[in-house]
Amino acid sequence: MGAGILREERAEKMGIISWIIVGLIAGVLAKLIMPGDDSSGFIVTILIGMAGALIGGFVVGLLGGTGATGFNIWSIIVATLGAIILLAIYRAFVAQRRT
Repeated sequence: MGAGILREERAEKMGIISWIIVGLIAGVLAKLIMPGDDSSGFIVTILIGMAGALIGGFVVGLLGGTGATGFNIWSIIVATLGAIILLAIYRAFVAQRRT
């Protein structure tokens, strides 16, 4: 294996770790901004934040901006915006299932 391949593998792993951290931060911020009676745990919070980064990136892209680009403040803001949207949809779905 060449040094270039090893560097790419490390960069890919750091990318995944960055997405998990951004997802966790965004999920927690979304839950702080939209408090409610959620029984979702740590993993669901991370998943909502990570998916929120994709949704937020899409919405911001439609408005002409750039989406989540890595581990930085802008990505956390974009991911939090998307996580808030996703959290609202998630809560509506869970509330509908309970009735």
